[in-house]
Amino acid sequence: MNIHVKDDVSAETLAIVNELKSLEGPLLPILHRLQEEFGFVPEASLPLIARELNLSRAEVHGVVTFYHEFRNHPAGKHTLRICRAEACQSMGGRELAEHACKVLDLDWHETTPDGKITLEPVYCLGLCSVAPSAQLDGELHGRLDRDELSALIKEARA
Repeated sequence: MNIHVKDDVSAETLAIVNELKSLEGPLLPILHRLQEEFGFVPEASLPLIARELNLSRAEVHGVVTFYHEFRNHPAGKHTLRICRAEACQSMGGRELAEHACKVLDLDWHETTPDGKITLEPVYCLGLCSVAPSAQLDGELHGRLDRDELSALIKEARA
């Protein structure tokens, strides 16, 4: 990482931590704000957060890696989330997920080489009655089949 970029990450991390550390349970709000700011939670931020919140680096790392929505690298321009919960699985979600992985030539948490699409699992979108479901850039889609998913992917690639 370029030294100027690292300085910017450190300065922005400290600004966010100082703004939010007075909250009760500030770690999650801080991590969410960092992800909003950078598109991911920079590795260089973790020791700063730990120091400022009087936590171990392991505690901060554990929270970042426990929650699937936190990334340690930039996401693509579009984020496609496929529901992996039981209701969607029982209605063809597994096959839909396999289709997405095959069409995009990605595994979970990966981004296409052109940087356009990141594929992520999600463990419930709250659309159990219209399973299987997915989310593209925050827009929910239910009762998906392969053709509809392919159309969403094509739209995101355009």
